[in-house]
Amino acid sequence: MDKFFFQRRGTQSQAQSIAKRKLCEPLRLTFALLCVLFITLFPLPAQAQSQPERTLLTIELLQEKLHTPILREGNLTIDLRYMVIDLLPGNATFRDAFYQNLRKELQKVGAKPLGLDLSNSLIQGDLIGSDLGLRTPLYTQAIAPIFTVSEQAQLEHLREICLDLVARGYPNSSRDCKSLLGKKPNTSSAINVFRGSLTLVQTRFTGELKFNNTFFLQSVDAQNAIFVQPTNWTEARFSRSVSFVGATFRQPSDFQDTIFFDKANFKQAQFQESIYFQKSIFTDTANFSQTNFKQLAKFNQVQWQGNADFSGVRFFNQAQFTKANFHQFLFLTEATFEQAVTFQEAQFNKSVNLTGASILNQADFSDADFGLEAYLNVPGLAFNSNQAKILGNPGEIGKMLCVPVLQGNQNVLRNLGQNFRQLQQIGDANQVEYTKQRLHLFELTRRLMAFNINGVSQERLINLGFSKSQAQAIIRHIRVQPFRNKGELLALDEIDFDTYSKVESRIVVRDPMNALGWLLLDWNWLTLSLLLLLSGYGTNFGLVFGVGTIAIAYFGLLYWLIDRYRRLHPVAIIPTLEETIWMLISFSCLTTIGLISIFRSSEQPWLTLLCLLIIIIPIPMVLLFRLYEQGRHHDLMDVSYFTEDGTMRQLRLLIGRLPVIPRFQGFRDRYMPLLWNRGWNWLNYYDFSLNNLMRLGFNDIRVRDEHLPGAIATLGWYQWSLGILYITLLLWTLSRTIPGLNLLIYLK
Repeated sequence: MDKFFFQRRGTQSQAQSIAKRKLCEPLRLTFALLCVLFITLFPLPAQAQSQPERTLLTIELLQEKLHTPILREGNLTIDLRYMVIDLLPGNATFRDAFYQNLRKELQKVGAKPLGLDLSNSLIQGDLIGSDLGLRTPLYTQAIAPIFTVSEQAQLEHLREICLDLVARGYPNSSRDCKSLLGKKPNTSSAINVFRGSLTLVQTRFTGELKFNNTFFLQSVDAQNAIFVQPTNWTEARFSRSVSFVGATFRQPSDFQDTIFFDKANFKQAQFQESIYFQKSIFTDTANFSQTNFKQLAKFNQVQWQGNADFSGVRFFNQAQFTKANFHQFLFLTEATFEQAVTFQEAQFNKSVNLTGASILNQADFSDADFGLEAYLNVPGLAFNSNQAKILGNPGEIGKMLCVPVLQGNQNVLRNLGQNFRQLQQIGDANQVEYTKQRLHLFELTRRLMAFNINGVSQERLINLGFSKSQAQAIIRHIRVQPFRNKGELLALDEIDFDTYSKVESRIVVRDPMNALGWLLLDWNWLTLSLLLLLSGYGTNFGLVFGVGTIAIAYFGLLYWLIDRYRRLHPVAIIPTLEETIWMLISFSCLTTIGLISIFRSSEQPWLTLLCLLIIIIPIPMVLLFRLYEQGRHHDLMDVSYFTEDGTMRQLRLLIGRLPVIPRFQGFRDRYMPLLWNRGWNWLNYYDFSLNNLMRLGFNDIRVRDEHLPGAIATLGWYQWSLGILYITLLLWTLSRTIPGLNLLIYLK
């Protein structure tokens, strides 16, 4: 009975299981179909798809790989891809055999060099890569029988690099250069030569990697490699291109005294600990774009003979480029410096592009040497002067900053100016202000010269370069809604990019202006031009001094000429030969001093000189011509037109002085005519010119008000009027260039 009961219960259980399986089969089928559909519509990335599993490398498998190299890119290569290579101390037998067998194949003399491919492999333990190279002396006669002709040429290239460094004044301190350049070759100095290519794509190293003092004759490819422990590449030489694109360095990496003969690519690399490149040499392009430096990055005394690309780099810690030499362009576009970056004593032969870079702490360019073509290009620089600093040699760093346009960079220039004022580098702050005003003048010039797209006729649009249909489309758009910016032209179907590129520099977009608006715009342009040309917008005292010196000398000569050279007949009234010589010599000396000052101070000395001549020559020449054309037929012909205060002789500051004597008889008695019969009389004319222009003189000299030709009075008043403007310009310039006055004005 019991047996029957259990058999029946088992039969019922089996029936229920069969029913459940029949019920689940449609669900399983549906789930499988959904999985297939999902994989079809959303395929896995290539890296996530099935990859060969890593195989544990044994001595037997190593022997097989060594005897059956593969052909890769035309070169025989030992294929150790997708391997687990155990080099831990506990596996000493395999480790010794690994080095012995691999070294034997890689160092075969006379045979075609073998490459080594460790891509996608896992290296457990330390890998002493320098032991795999062929150790050879650097002395030329010693290496001749060992290497092929092409390999000897590559080794000889090292000698050329060393000689070039010595010629440039940068001798390298590495042992191989010292050996090659020594008067007595040191045959004991040797280097490890890795003859074939080295491929480490996506290789993972759990131990240290050492390739110090190794010369790689072929390329090194370590893209996306992962270095868990420190790596040592000190005094390595890369004869061909080297790539560490996307590589991850989790511990400190040492590339000191390394020479890269070809392109070096570290794009998108991740340096999670300190990185050392001191005294390394990059003879070709070095690409560090989009790389992250989490800790200290040292590039001190590095020779960058090609372009150095650090665009998009992020320095989370300090970056040091002390005494680095940049022969070509340095790109720091969109770079971010969260901590201090140092370029002390660095040398720049080309421009440094800091477009869009972010300086969050401090950038130090102290004692940096900028070549003739070098400057700091800083448009869009993210820089807050309240939190960060830009340091440099006072009076020099400001001249190296370059901003191409004012639009979008006003905040940059404002922060830079405030930075230098806080550092009490007044000259550099003024240079930034001068740059800002020059850009403002450029914009005013464009507004005057360019065509306003919202106010031109169809005929003028055609003359600009638009076709008839394009011009009509522009007019139709303006009637509906004026353009707000030039980019809206491209929104029209009729306007193509080529046409826009041709006319973009000749058009502006603004509201139409009336006659008063044009007059104000012209006045702003004129005054800004004069301030920039004659004083550097109040930032250049040397320029103001040169302008004033020439003006004083010129007007002094005119006053002497009209006062001493009056007529020839019937009685000659002319200066003596001695006085004429003294006057001409003094005028030449003062003019020369002024010219030297202008040409040393002005960025556009010829334009400055032309502007000055336009101010001081035309009107005085017209007055002088009129004076001699009419002739002089008045009383007191034998008495000087100029009088001096005879009560005292002293250095005076004559701020409120007018160029003519007062009418009060008591004052007239104090003013006496200049003495013509004195040998020093010619100095009085310079004194009068100095009084008129700078309100300063050794005596109060004025023109008389009796029997005075109108041309002489007009000339005196004209220079006096110019003196009002000049003394204002001079005081304004002094207030901006003297540190004490500048701090009182600008610092709150």
